[in-house]
Amino acid sequence: MLTNPRSDRVKAVRALSRRSVRSRTGQFRAEGPQAVREAVRFVPEHVRDLYVTAEGADRHADVIAAAHDAKLWVHEVTPEVLTAMCDAEHPQGLMAVCRWARLSLDDALGALPHDALVCVLAHVRDPGNAGTVIRGADAAGADLVVVSDASVDVLGPKVVRSTVGSLWHLPVVTEVPIQTILEALRVRGVRLLAADGAGQTILPDADLHGPHAWVMGNEAWGLEDQVRDSCDDVVRVPIHGYAESLNLAMAATLCLYASAGARKRGPGGGGGLKGPERA
Repeated sequence: MLTNPRSDRVKAVRALSRRSVRSRTGQFRAEGPQAVREAVRFVPEHVRDLYVTAEGADRHADVIAAAHDAKLWVHEVTPEVLTAMCDAEHPQGLMAVCRWARLSLDDALGALPHDALVCVLAHVRDPGNAGTVIRGADAAGADLVVVSDASVDVLGPKVVRSTVGSLWHLPVVTEVPIQTILEALRVRGVRLLAADGAGQTILPDADLHGPHAWVMGNEAWGLEDQVRDSCDDVVRVPIHGYAESLNLAMAATLCLYASAGARKRGPGGGGGLKGPERA
């Protein structure tokens, strides 16, 4: 059992809070039972070490059993050690150190289906938003998430926690310049839809058939003009009530689910979410 919160191992794991360390080592932390469960279930080959308290082992015996079945290193630690290792104030008894399997944009695009649904994050800086968008993309059945190099690091502890395990469920490409992303998608015949409050097309009227990508911008200033102008259409989510706006994660989820609905209905099904827009 690891009992010393000031040991070199604890310091090394804690250091993964820093982006520079994650980049240098190719490792990051997955904190909490759901993130660890999904990592063990979907990508056990990328789990380097699992740390668990005695209480966590009792409460999440299924996760520990699956980890042992996968022949992963499982280390019992005291609650004080786990807290010292983690970013979360209450890590809930489980944490894993994982390796990031970096995926190239070309390889990811080459594996897309004919009716691909892609989500692009351009200059998204808030960890909670980025993680929630990845979770929404997973729930809506998206085939790929691409995160620009000017966006938050998706391997940061807050982003990983916000994905609630969805980080393991679909391909996520990171650290690519936004114009490179847009050009690569265009070359492969994927239509680019900018999600922006200034759009002339409202979501129920958007053409959501065939391969397309939603391009989501920064929380504060939206999409840069150059990015917006590079897209095939600019689409806004209609506001029916008196809210000033929707936050990024909420708007992204609505757009992705509208695409999922159109995909399910097939050609001629329309964009969905019909209703009168507030003047």
